[in-house]
Amino acid sequence: MKRIVFFLCVSFLFSLQLSAQGWLERAGQRVKDRVVEKVENRIDKKTDEATDKVLDKAEGSVKKSGKKNKQGQQDAEEAAETDENQDENAAPKGKTAQKLESVSAYDFVPGDKILFFEDFSQDAIGDFPALWTTNGSGEVKTVNIAPGKWFHMNGDDAVYCYTKEINFPDNFIVEFDIIPEKNFQYGICLILYQEDPENPKEVNDDLFPGLRGLRIAPNSDGWETNGYESDPNKPWLDGKGSKNPLIAEELNHVILWIQKRRVRIYHQGQKVLDMPTNIYADTKFNRLLFSGWDRNCAPLVSNIKITTASPDTRSKLITEGKLITYGITFDVNKADVKPESYGTLKSIADVLTENPGVKVKITGHTDSDGDDAKNLELSKRRAESVKNELVKNFGIDASRLSTDGAGETKPIAANDTPANKAKNRRVEFIKL
Repeated sequence: MKRIVFFLCVSFLFSLQLSAQGWLERAGQRVKDRVVEKVENRIDKKTDEATDKVLDKAEGSVKKSGKKNKQGQQDAEEAAETDENQDENAAPKGKTAQKLESVSAYDFVPGDKILFFEDFSQDAIGDFPALWTTNGSGEVKTVNIAPGKWFHMNGDDAVYCYTKEINFPDNFIVEFDIIPEKNFQYGICLILYQEDPENPKEVNDDLFPGLRGLRIAPNSDGWETNGYESDPNKPWLDGKGSKNPLIAEELNHVILWIQKRRVRIYHQGQKVLDMPTNIYADTKFNRLLFSGWDRNCAPLVSNIKITTASPDTRSKLITEGKLITYGITFDVNKADVKPESYGTLKSIADVLTENPGVKVKITGHTDSDGDDAKNLELSKRRAESVKNELVKNFGIDASRLSTDGAGETKPIAANDTPANKAKNRRVEFIKL
């Protein structure tokens, strides 16, 4: 019986593949997704594990065929961007980059000032976060695939608004971790906007809130952005990217870099969107919210960080003699340098290469959480890891670099809030 089901399913998929292109053009993207999903579900019910492997391969051909026309217009742009930005060792789609070399497209460098940080560490498990509000429901949880606390935005057709204003500069970077649920397809948005002073809303559930803003929608098949004005006569400033979409039930680290009107998004070791005019001129962001309208794709979000963008590394290190950076990052309680540190390390290596007589000391710092002795030892190992990266991947002479660790002994802010703790978790370069 299994053999009969196997051949029937394979024949069905091959037939679907031959007609997929024309059919998809008539049906549209959303219908395509639903039909492919139904095919997958039928295969799961009618075949055993070995049969699934064969059918998944055939199904992949169907999806590829169905996306051919949509991607045809993007081929030239993506090819040029890949040649310019993607390292030959970059992780394939759907894979998390394991080595630093795989993220050469990460050309951003976070600034030396943290404007906002939220990891929900001050909120109790099961509570709604104290500094947020909503017209739906949600709670703080833990997950088995990542450390820390996570905000589960599990309301239906709800918004999740940070209750305080944020003074965004013209150039800034937003980073956050997100875990979409199993059935994720659409319905998750991050919106940065300029509040209307004549009509302020604590819970703003407008589709496009405020006077003007930027809507970022990470979908299961790519990325979409909309710069907007409250004037209905002005069109959206749209951006789209299909590379490296969010992966359901996995930790995804998303980076959004704003430079006045330019918007760049990074995910899974690559730049996935770059729009030079994606925001209306004179937009002054001061609010942040997440929006969702599908309970089935309710995400878990944590480690939301906003920093200034692109400090003058040369001036800080050579002229002032000290560079504090938050762009070199590590997993919790680990010393391995994370891939998104590439841009920061490269900017420092460039300065050292241009100034061959300069020697520096690299010092790691932690917040006050955990054991004092372990924090001290961890900070030393992290400083040594940074040195190793500069030597192995950027060719800096090891004799020019010394390392040290201060643990939690030299804070630059009180360890009393998530934002202040984030300021203390840093790497410093001191000119000798």
